[in-house]
Amino acid sequence: MIKRIGVFTSGGDAPGMNACVRAVVRTAIYHNIEVVGIMRGYEGMINGEFMPLEAQSVANIIQRGGTILKTARSQEFMTPEGRRKAYENLKAQGIDALVAIGGNGTFTGATIFEKEYGIPSVGTPGTIDNDLLGTDYTLGYDTAINTVIKAVDAIRDTAESHDRLFFVEVMGRDSGQIALATGIGAGAEAILLPEVKFDLERLYERLEKGRRKSAKIIIVAEGDEAGGAFAVAEKVKERLPQFDTKVSVLGHIQRGGSPSCFDRMLASELGFHAVEALLKGKKGVMVGKIDKKIVFTPFAEAIKDTSKMDPEMLRMVGILAS
Repeated sequence: MIKRIGVFTSGGDAPGMNACVRAVVRTAIYHNIEVVGIMRGYEGMINGEFMPLEAQSVANIIQRGGTILKTARSQEFMTPEGRRKAYENLKAQGIDALVAIGGNGTFTGATIFEKEYGIPSVGTPGTIDNDLLGTDYTLGYDTAINTVIKAVDAIRDTAESHDRLFFVEVMGRDSGQIALATGIGAGAEAILLPEVKFDLERLYERLEKGRRKSAKIIIVAEGDEAGGAFAVAEKVKERLPQFDTKVSVLGHIQRGGSPSCFDRMLASELGFHAVEALLKGKKGVMVGKIDKKIVFTPFAEAIKDTSKMDPEMLRMVGILAS
């Protein structure tokens, strides 16, 4: 019988995390279950940073970006000694189950922890990278790509004024989902992704054949094999010095901001189902949504390094940018 649930956010922050925390707290309270917020993810679990959460504790947070529970990456939790400390602190708090909001690292930690100590956990996918299997969209992805689109539209305005070639770097060290979506949405001339080997010679050829006196936008995922926007821009400058080339790295602006309506709705739904899944005896799974249906995917499956890139989308990019 679950009497007290611990909820935490871990890894990179993502818009929608607060909405998910709110849903977890209010759903648990509806079922007469107490909720404890664990500050700073696994690090706070080790250091004993806990706070009780009531319905009022999560009022007026659904519209806020970031996470009220804070987040961190914990090296100590990767050790048996660190996980032992975390377990002892959870038992001292009377926590029977966990809701983990995060991505690959978060679910990897939850899998190991559950195997060692048996505390059931259910995860919700909180990452702007949209790189988890078992869900069409992760929390924060929709907000992040809309933030990028607004920034790229603004960059295009100044690029048009000077007939410049802009390389815009977006987040995505291991996943090109943000780059692909925003490249299509912004009408980029080319998109460089970590999943796809990009032929720089083709890029040179495309730029030379295109209208020289017009703005051009190239979207580059930070994990692109060519080395990121600055490295690609340098190569283009050497080969095509006639272009007025600039670089803009959007950085952590993509993580912040008020979550979109879509992310608020998705976060609320996944948080709600995470609690109800625990009550039904589910554990070691991530709650996701595929084709408008709630699904539960084992952590080990959700974090598999399998690309979600749609070949047809990639083919379309080449045609629309030509």
